[in-house]
Amino acid sequence: MQINTRLILGDSAKELKKLNDNSVDLIFTSPPYADQRKSTYGGITPEEYVNWFLPIGEELLRVLKPDGTFILNIKEKVSEGERSTYVLELILEMRKQGWLWTEEFIWHKKNSYPGKWSNRFRDSWERLLQFNKNRKFNMYQDEVRVPVGDWAKGRLRNLSATDQRRDNAKNGSGFGKNVSNWVGRELVYPTNVLHLATECSNKNHSAAFPRELPEWFIKLFTKEGDTVLDPFAGSGTTLEVAQQMRRHSIGIEIVPEYFQMMQQQIEPVNLYLFEPESVYESTPFK
Repeated sequence: MQINTRLILGDSAKELKKLNDNSVDLIFTSPPYADQRKSTYGGITPEEYVNWFLPIGEELLRVLKPDGTFILNIKEKVSEGERSTYVLELILEMRKQGWLWTEEFIWHKKNSYPGKWSNRFRDSWERLLQFNKNRKFNMYQDEVRVPVGDWAKGRLRNLSATDQRRDNAKNGSGFGKNVSNWVGRELVYPTNVLHLATECSNKNHSAAFPRELPEWFIKLFTKEGDTVLDPFAGSGTTLEVAQQMRRHSIGIEIVPEYFQMMQQQIEPVNLYLFEPESVYESTPFK
């Protein structure tokens, strides 16, 4: 199977309009946060953020397949001693737009430096918001199972009568609160908290995330031959991982320097580059 990678230089709000309806299986992206990356992305204010993102969200809703998933990595900031509310406001407006807010994952940055301010401590986590078009979507949970861990040796060895009486999950999974179902299992399903170190090797991008982050979600929501989209591609980590995992991918980036960086980092096999105003539909792609 031929795997294609498409890199697009341009503004996502414009370039997304050129992609086909219902053509993407997973959208994984981290847009510039409010009032951050001013030197490269201009720095959208918290007050402007929702109105800035909604037109992009509308296009993402159009290009995502009915059984696809959108993962949005984003985090509000503290200004004058108070947390901004723009992320919460964005969630509410996206629901009005037609999105279902189905889950929230937390990325725990396990190598975060310590810190202290007058009224808080250093942030060591970020949000990964899951949105879908429908309540039924593709999800390959077995692909991200983890070792059960040493805690289970004691916990599952001496089960109480209450543990053994608890009902199974109502959704029919068969595992619910009945802890005895997990006896003897080496691999179990993970929690919605991901413990990953921050990216330290990429010195050329101001906000690169670790490759393990997109890799985990690509495993969970796609299979080989599916298409992954990153409309704020940055240095191209998501696309590089998708290509190595044999997924088609599309990346849009507005900063020429980062676009050139992607060209250097991603394998040239079946790689398509697009400057603004290109006609994408004429290029062979899934």
